[in-house]
Amino acid sequence: MSMELTLAADQLAELGHSTRLSIFRLLVRAGHGGMRVGDIQAKLDIPGSTLSHHLSRMSKVGLMQQQRDGRTLYCTLNFDAVNALLGFLYAECCAGDQPLRVENL
Repeated sequence: MSMELTLAADQLAELGHSTRLSIFRLLVRAGHGGMRVGDIQAKLDIPGSTLSHHLSRMSKVGLMQQQRDGRTLYCTLNFDAVNALLGFLYAECCAGDQPLRVENL
């Protein structure tokens, strides 16, 4: 799966904020079942409006989504997007390595 440089940069920029990185790590730990917004707020001890702002920014770049179940709002990580971002970062891993030659020893 190919990823555009701009999207990767936008996603990394959003993860460059300590609160959003903390949210991301909570959602990674929660797995595919996600986490209730109220639980995220309690764990991070931040106001609801602040949390809403950060969740909106993460959703905008496709890192997570929100789903409602009755009166409860759940946040889940978009694992496909995260895997695409990690793949983009590692896509050319070691591609510049030079082969080892005896004369270089």
